Amino acid sequence: MTGGKPKVNSNSGENPAGGGIVGRGGHGKIDGLSKITGQAKFTDDIKLPRMAHAKVLRSPHAHAKILSIDASKALQMPGVLDVLTGTDIPIRYGPIPVARDETALAIDKVRYVGEPVVAVAATTEAIAWEAARQIQIEYEVLPGIFSIQDALDTTKPLIHDQARKPSNVLRRVKRQFGDVDAAFQSADLVLEERYNYPGSTHVPLEPHSALAEPSPDGTLTLWSSTQNPHQLHQDLARVLGMSPSKIRIIKPAVGAGYGGKCDMFVTEVCASVFARRLARPIRFSLEREEVFYAHRGRHPTEMILKMSMTQQGKITAVDLQAWADGGAYSSYGVATAYYLGALLTLPYQLDNYRFTAQRLYTNKPPCGPKRGHGVVQSRFAFEVHLDRMAQKLGLSSVAVRRANLIKEGSTTINNLVVPSFGLPECIDRVLAASSYDDKKGRMPAGRGIGMAVSAYICGASHPIHANDMPHSGVQVKLDRSGIVTIFSGTADIGQGSSHMLATIISERLGIRPDLCRIVEGDTDLTPVDLGSYSSRVTFMAGNAALQAADSLRDLILSAVASSLDVPIASLSAKDGWISAGEQRVSWRQAVVIAESVHGTLSATGSYRPKKTGSRFLRSTIGGSPAYSFTAQVAEVTIDPDTGIMKIDKIWCAHDLGRVLHPEIAEGQVEGGVYMGVGEALTEEQAYRNGVLVAPSILEYRIPTIHETPDITSILIESHDPGGPFGAKEVGEGPQLPTVPAIANAIEDAVGVWMTQPPFTPEKIHRAIVAANRKMA
Repeated sequence: MTGGKPKVNSNSGENPAGGGIVGRGGHGKIDGLSKITGQAKFTDDIKLPRMAHAKVLRSPHAHAKILSIDASKALQMPGVLDVLTGTDIPIRYGPIPVARDETALAIDKVRYVGEPVVAVAATTEAIAWEAARQIQIEYEVLPGIFSIQDALDTTKPLIHDQARKPSNVLRRVKRQFGDVDAAFQSADLVLEERYNYPGSTHVPLEPHSALAEPSPDGTLTLWSSTQNPHQLHQDLARVLGMSPSKIRIIKPAVGAGYGGKCDMFVTEVCASVFARRLARPIRFSLEREEVFYAHRGRHPTEMILKMSMTQQGKITAVDLQAWADGGAYSSYGVATAYYLGALLTLPYQLDNYRFTAQRLYTNKPPCGPKRGHGVVQSRFAFEVHLDRMAQKLGLSSVAVRRANLIKEGSTTINNLVVPSFGLPECIDRVLAASSYDDKKGRMPAGRGIGMAVSAYICGASHPIHANDMPHSGVQVKLDRSGIVTIFSGTADIGQGSSHMLATIISERLGIRPDLCRIVEGDTDLTPVDLGSYSSRVTFMAGNAALQAADSLRDLILSAVASSLDVPIASLSAKDGWISAGEQRVSWRQAVVIAESVHGTLSATGSYRPKKTGSRFLRSTIGGSPAYSFTAQVAEVTIDPDTGIMKIDKIWCAHDLGRVLHPEIAEGQVEGGVYMGVGEALTEEQAYRNGVLVAPSILEYRIPTIHETPDITSILIESHDPGGPFGAKEVGEGPQLPTVPAIANAIEDAVGVWMTQPPFTPEKIHRAIVAANRKMA
């Protein structure tokens, strides 16, 4: 995929970390071998004695009343153990407390095709499936809400009860900073355009899976393919009416999530209820088609963007209106409404800015967080819009971007504080690598190049459940053998967070990462971490790990200094040795010396971000302790007679603060760009009258190796002052500029502006034909 090793830029001089591990590649992930050899245990791999299985019968209707349920035939089948309906689990839930509107199984009414209605437990999966098919449900079909326009129509029926939700609007947001209308009136150029961004889904390698085991003492253990084990812990306890002390959540290896495994699902709830009722383990794993119905993917979003500029290309005002189709339940939709506009004030200096957003209910599977949650859609519109305005003014879009960039240390008009800012260098490096200036507007017909930039958060400054407790905690224990055991509530879902913890701690202790053992994602054993979302783990769990490592390092160095009769300041820890000039002791000897002095060796660390972004009412969304920045260039070839496009190459320069491990960082950049390529080329979660068009990987096309372009990763180090060793996120940010960079390249190639991905041959060809007719 890449043109060689990642290019790392650093003006830091001597490694400030000191242990020689941070920033050095060549050593594999500590959990990599178990995964590539198939030894890693995923939830669906776990088998327990007397384990039974659960399956659900799903709704064939998008919107209907449930008149009756007859499960008598199913209950008479050999091997069937139990049946659950919605009234057995009536507690409503949702990840955001102000919008708890979902139950594990539908009660009284179904709200989307594929919604779970009845669950069956049986001795085998095959029996459970067959029993589910024997259940008879009588429905009264209701009119459906299938579009944003339907949801806004007050004459249409309500999806949720009038008492709970008086309209089909989950959340309305309106924010204004400065005098937008006055700026429009005095501008040299004002441009307004409508953009549409389709829904898409995550397609993780591993489907959702849960395994619940009850104990005679009334406790419950649940293994789950979750991204947020500690939040699942709290939510499940509330729905089951149990004390959290009676529930243990264990996150085994997870085959990716991308945001799709942040919610609590029917798998976890029904497996737990069946296990308690039947006093035996229950496993509930989804089939691939069911994962499409579980969804929680990208919100289809309609946007109207209005922007004004001076003749010199200075942005004077921006007005964004956005409507997001959220499906039948809220999920993280309240946050989505804010994210659609909150981060648009980065990376540019905006003095006058307004955004209004509505997150709506429709009779489709619920949308939720997908990589770049809520920001991808508006970033696409903004970056294409900027290019269009620059063209109308006869200016270079690169020059316009440079002229409007914020400065390091600045605060945006909506109170986002930017402590580090490597985007100018990202732009320089990606333009040079791609020879952009030599190619833009100069390539043969049908070939083009385009660019875009973006910004993203490094975790949210405010937790979903408001409190003043740490967002991340880490405990570290030393064994006399020299092994370091790290206990963390993080959820490694393939992104490398476990290796990140090992890298930071081994750096501070001066040892190899392979001496570290990670215990993560176990609510009985590990301190709380809020989960793998919002690109928060490196910054927040990394800082907690650094604090714990520093405490442990102090204990070790003080004991060794006393033993060697040297000042502590003269000691260094590197390559498995504690040294002071010619004197040195091995790491294992140092541990023994320290334990002899201090007793059992352990330390803790925690991290809570400073509260930012809350100067304005309900403006906590968008506030982050740091922001990453990305610049991308895409090069494309298009056949104007057919509209068939090939993405030839993408160059991505990402400001990640400090590189902890080059190969892992490069992999994250490639993964983000790859998902952006999918959304640009083919991916769309489409429906006809509420029926999912493509509920399989055969029909829902993600890029294969043939469609994936060559990707060059350029890692830019800005050394954020608050990050662990200066590090920032690299998980979600690299995806944001991909689709607009490709759209801008399409215009350079064939002269048409694309306002709605995916950019299929049909859409490109129609746009070319329309442009030719207009010119004629």
